[in-house]
Amino acid sequence: MAKLIYSMITSLDGYAEAAEGGLGTGAEDPEVHTFVNDLFRPVGTYLYGRRMYETMAYWETALDEPGQPPHIAQYARDWQAAEKVVYSTTLDAVSSAKTRIERSFDPDAVRRLKAEADADLTVDGPNLAAQAIAAGLVDEYHLFITTSVVGGGKRFFPDGVRLDLELVEERAFAASGLIYARYRTR
Repeated sequence: MAKLIYSMITSLDGYAEAAEGGLGTGAEDPEVHTFVNDLFRPVGTYLYGRRMYETMAYWETALDEPGQPPHIAQYARDWQAAEKVVYSTTLDAVSSAKTRIERSFDPDAVRRLKAEADADLTVDGPNLAAQAIAAGLVDEYHLFITTSVVGGGKRFFPDGVRLDLELVEERAFAASGLIYARYRTR
């Protein structure tokens, strides 16, 4: 059975989306990006909400831009190779291959997807992840913690949920100050 992984960049005070904009530095660091590439290359399916999908759809055409650094080109190839499921009631069409739209998040359908998948899945975006967390579907949490405190926005973890997690791996990136922490559910 495949794992469902929730992973995002988060501010030091726990926000996956800041009310006032950026979350701080780190993601643009080639060392961090290469690490992310290696970490998520085996992922077979990405689960997105509409807004996250619209952000990530950039990777469908990223290789069309000349002069992309190797770590950017590699991420684009890996992203294009994976399946994508977009949960949206408003999106009429998708702009990437290997992508389908589902009108609602169905925890039982995601359980079946996990059971049938040969490769791990990710759930991306704090709103969609909150639904997966509430349904007990998330097996691992991958946090990329920046050095910024942003004071508000959308939290990485939803309110009202208690999780007892086990730290599996951590890594600090000295150049950017970003910290990676991977936890699994107990």
